[in-house]
Amino acid sequence: MSAMPDPRFELHRITATEWLVLDHRYGPNDARRTIACVYALSENEVSVTWLRELPLALYYQTASDVLKDVRKFYARSRSQRPISIPHMPPLTTATA
Repeated sequence: MSAMPDPRFELHRITATEWLVLDHRYGPNDARRTIACVYALSENEVSVTWLRELPLALYYQTASDVLKDVRKFYARSRSQRPISIPHMPPLTTATA
């Protein structure tokens, strides 16, 4: 396995206190490319404005933590077989 991080996602610094999380799956002029805006609140806290419906936190310690969480969320293998649910035969009804 490769130790290289997924090149699909990038943390792009805009200013000293603002970043964008980008998805390179989409082209540079595609609005879906920007996943989130990250803003530094203090030295040890950043706030995230998600531009996609993601069930992730709104506050992190660093902007890098936001990128790690996005990569972790999208790394879940969707190619695995679904979990099988045991089925039971239908109940038989007694006839009188």
